Amino acid sequence: MILPRRSLLTAGAGLLLAGCDKVAAIPQARKILFAGEDMHRGLQRALMDRGALAPEFTREQMSPIFRANGTRDPGTPDYAAMVADQFAGYRLKVGGLVDRPLALSLDQLASMPSRSQITRHDCVEGWSAIGQWQGPMLGTVLKAAGMRNTARYIVFTCADLYNGQPYYESIDTIDAFHPQTILALKMNGARLTVAHGAPVRLRVERQLGYKHAKYVTGIDAVASLATIGKGKGGYWEDNVDYDWYAGI
Repeated sequence: MILPRRSLLTAGAGLLLAGCDKVAAIPQARKILFAGEDMHRGLQRALMDRGALAPEFTREQMSPIFRANGTRDPGTPDYAAMVADQFAGYRLKVGGLVDRPLALSLDQLASMPSRSQITRHDCVEGWSAIGQWQGPMLGTVLKAAGMRNTARYIVFTCADLYNGQPYYESIDTIDAFHPQTILALKMNGARLTVAHGAPVRLRVERQLGYKHAKYVTGIDAVASLATIGKGKGGYWEDNVDYDWYAGI
């Protein structure tokens, strides 16, 4: 019997009593849980329609409580100043392998064609919640910047700090142009709260929750992940052996 990856990961996380901080203390368990990443990625790419949508739900199915996870407030002077200014001075910088580097305000992002979707967030800790997200598709932003054909990955830099450095995460360009991959500005019909990643949060609905970077301040198109952090493409991937391709 072949179990869906979503079931394997959430079940495995539950068996490991997997709060993210607790799992960090047992790296061998993480390696076992996420073994076979390259094989899984290849199989999923070969067998699945790359445009297949993650399940979407009705408003009646939305979770009454959607818990905040990971960083709940970056707590830095720069971020506190943005909050005090209601993010009026916020600019999302888009660079790397692009022909037209951008610095987009929230108003500019909000003026782009928007997608609204009610999806299920699956956390590696073993819990799930259904919520509504709204914002421009990431692909629209990358097209506006003139992403070059040599780009293979999209790297996200965030306002929260880990070990004194900005948090970072990445996805490949296939997932970047998936129609459900959006830069969420709203959650459940209202502007994102600080706890949920204001002012901009990545939603990449066919991947596990830790890929959904919060507090996004920068987006860079790159040809390789070799020079990003320790070369595995994300903070948790570099430091706790999390799976880079967290497809579900």
